[in-house]
Amino acid sequence: MADQESQLTPGTLHASLLERTATARRGGAIQFLPTTLEVIEQDSIPFQVRVLESPATKAIAEASRLPITPFPYDQDLFVASISATHIALLNKFSVFEHHLLIATNAFEGQRCQLTQKDCEALLIGLTEMDALACYNAGQVAGASKSHKHLQLVPLDAAIAPLPLEPLLRFAQTDHMIGTVPRLPFRHAFAPMDPDWTNPGKDSGASLHACYRKLLHAAGLSVDASSGSHELTAPYNLLMTRRWMLVVPRSQECFEGISVNALGFAGAFLAKDTSQLETLRRSGPMTALHHVTV
Repeated sequence: MADQESQLTPGTLHASLLERTATARRGGAIQFLPTTLEVIEQDSIPFQVRVLESPATKAIAEASRLPITPFPYDQDLFVASISATHIALLNKFSVFEHHLLIATNAFEGQRCQLTQKDCEALLIGLTEMDALACYNAGQVAGASKSHKHLQLVPLDAAIAPLPLEPLLRFAQTDHMIGTVPRLPFRHAFAPMDPDWTNPGKDSGASLHACYRKLLHAAGLSVDASSGSHELTAPYNLLMTRRWMLVVPRSQECFEGISVNALGFAGAFLAKDTSQLETLRRSGPMTALHHVTV
């Protein structure tokens, strides 16, 4: 159970994150995976490819032996109780500094539809931090754990600007839901309402309604009950304070390279130089097209 003394006070998530990261580093609870950043341009988009350096191989092997649920978790990874239903944890193995997981307290499956409570917790995180929020709905979408969790990656110099974000300026919407002409795969796009990250607003229901419309527009089944835990086909959800994107998935990997939601922001992780050369040869956008619907 989460430490109730660490219940989040509005405006304190970033400070708590910095403090917990320092503690976790000293105690060895988190491991940052060393990478080398390469840029591969395709269709005038500068895709970011981070190539794992050799010391990261052992950490990746260790991660593969961990339970597929984050519970019970190392207390040094606990950052805060985001809400009565969700907690924020440090990502134990991370390429990016201050990479957060927002997980449900009670077990729910990673392919379950997001609920209004999930959306409320996600909005708290985005209100506290300017970040890229991601949801990998199932293993085919790149999820490594079966316990429902969303991810927050701060939009700092390590990842911003997002390579694919300039394309979103050309989105064509009808009643807020639309598509981006230059994305060559099935998807659904919506702008975020700026009021949704206003801490004085209670916008979880509005965000949840928009999310469900995106699923429907992307051709994914949506249960009639707004609180449903029904499963969906695999997909990736990406969200910032400015926009939302849903991408249905057909498979996890392109020629052995696992693709999760970050790929649709323009960021890939290659395990070695062989995978890097595969992406150079085929092109990152080609890889995205291959794993989508």
